[in-house]
Amino acid sequence: MKKGKIVLVGTGFVGMSMAYSMINRGGIKELILIDINKDKTIGEQMDLSHGLPYAPQKIIIKAGEYDECKDAEIVVITAGVAQRSGQSRLELAETNTRIMKEITQNIMKSGFNGIIIVASNPVDLMTYVVAQVSGLPKNRVIGSGTVLDTARLRYLIGDYLQVSSKNVHAYIMGEHGDSSFVPWDYAYVGCKKISDILEDSNLPINNLKNIHEEVVKSAYKIIEKKKATYYGIGMALYRLVKAILDNENSILTVSTYLKNEYNQEDIYIGVPAIINSEGVREVIKLELSQEDQQKLDNSCKIIKGMRKESIDIIIKEQK
Repeated sequence: MKKGKIVLVGTGFVGMSMAYSMINRGGIKELILIDINKDKTIGEQMDLSHGLPYAPQKIIIKAGEYDECKDAEIVVITAGVAQRSGQSRLELAETNTRIMKEITQNIMKSGFNGIIIVASNPVDLMTYVVAQVSGLPKNRVIGSGTVLDTARLRYLIGDYLQVSSKNVHAYIMGEHGDSSFVPWDYAYVGCKKISDILEDSNLPINNLKNIHEEVVKSAYKIIEKKKATYYGIGMALYRLVKAILDNENSILTVSTYLKNEYNQEDIYIGVPAIINSEGVREVIKLELSQEDQQKLDNSCKIIKGMRKESIDIIIKEQK
């Protein structure tokens, strides 16, 4: 395994936003680009490489094939189709499940034994697919989960309270989707609860609900205005890759596998977890209020419902 070697499967807007973040911020040694569109992959490799004289460090960039996964430290999957107008989430999940299955089989044929990060949507379901097909230990298959949702939340809270978003410690849990929620009991600015800050400032506590609603609506608003979202998730993926490469033991809200944590099992869903060079070192177990536990249970019910309808069948199909 080569330390600092990353393979990116999918050279669309999300994948290349992550790649661009990597080139500009450094921390990796080699980046392999894989996509079904070979010409685009070569073009992206050329375009990125031409900027290397201004990058903070030397990086090898290649347009490659799946055999390059063999000695990679991390494979990031951003491939898949975007949700079309009028298409249900279940239809999207069925289509992307078949794509994820084929990609994962190709990755594992190379002899890969590192960590896979999944960003394809619906991400909680697609992470489960990759874990099942790959056969890798569950802690080494990670979804981007609510990492981006959490960043949006922190930005909006920081903007509302006029403090640095870096000092906002709040998390979005559950599905990367409409059923997500914020455990406000564990939301802080610095060392002070956000609910206490609102009370001390005579600000309506209901504003917290409005902020979460704004997070949920953010993607829809961006897509309406510019057709897709990619810069935010690209930077979030780089953050997750860096936490693994640097063995940070950082807490990020990734889509991770639950084994009775939060009274849930056999599911990937967004929860705070400690991330290091082994992938998910540990799931952070919060004592959720009854209301928040019900919200998490509902999120899990939605994901398992979609999975049961067709995705489990697709996973078990012979290629």
